[in-house]
Amino acid sequence: MPPDIPGLASRYFEAPEGRLHVYHAGETGSPVLLLSGAGADSALLSWRHLIPVLAESHRVFALDWPKQGRSRPWTGTADHLRMLRCVIETLDAFGLDRAHLVGLSQGGALTLSTAIEHPDRVDRIVALAPAGIISFPPVVHQLLWLTARSRLLNETLPDAMFSSRERVASFLQTALFAGPVADFDDAVDEVMTEMANGGGRASDWQKASIGPCRMNVDLRPRLPEITAPTLFIQGDRDIGVNPKQTMAAARLVPGARLELLSGHGHWSNRQSPELVNGLIADFLAE
Repeated sequence: MPPDIPGLASRYFEAPEGRLHVYHAGETGSPVLLLSGAGADSALLSWRHLIPVLAESHRVFALDWPKQGRSRPWTGTADHLRMLRCVIETLDAFGLDRAHLVGLSQGGALTLSTAIEHPDRVDRIVALAPAGIISFPPVVHQLLWLTARSRLLNETLPDAMFSSRERVASFLQTALFAGPVADFDDAVDEVMTEMANGGGRASDWQKASIGPCRMNVDLRPRLPEITAPTLFIQGDRDIGVNPKQTMAAARLVPGARLELLSGHGHWSNRQSPELVNGLIADFLAE
């Protein structure tokens, strides 16, 4: 267990396809469920800085998605509907009727989707650079669809690209960050550990969300149905999620707030944890 997160505990619970792993901390206050991104991400990778901050006044739960972190082994496809059930299963496993949800990227899409499909299970929600609200020009879309279905492009080449520490560091600096990161070396080490355990490739959710002609997961038509107080957090130099699309999504959610972070990339919660942690903690405390 990471020594820098006091009181952090770990729990598994069984699902038909395998086991799901959840970190939890904090003994009092309203519950918060943290949902990480895809690829080489995991519960601790995204939320190691946020968990101890929120645990001071909340009961905090951080889910390892299927085939990520400690949620292995897992059989079957963890597509959008299955991941949505994972959120509800996690709440049920801990006896939580409702919770605040905080999600990054892929986790942001599931946060928004849970608020749409299960409004009775959520209080406040925070979506950081969420997926599920983006689209691509026709040619780019078809190339992404082909990439998702090609083992060479989706597995073999990424494995080769991330075969050294230098390449992983370069990827993080150019694709996920847009400025200095205080614990950059730690982030590189953590990503490499996740990749060594089988992470790093596109997730089932990512591959299944792209159809041949359009996105299979596009939450934008249903965003106006969200009734939970909502905060969007978006880096203005994110090359994974276009800031303009997040801004447009925020306008569709009634009463939603948007924090556009200058000089930040996709992984703003690891690039500037104190800034992002403060935004989230203040919003959940309102």
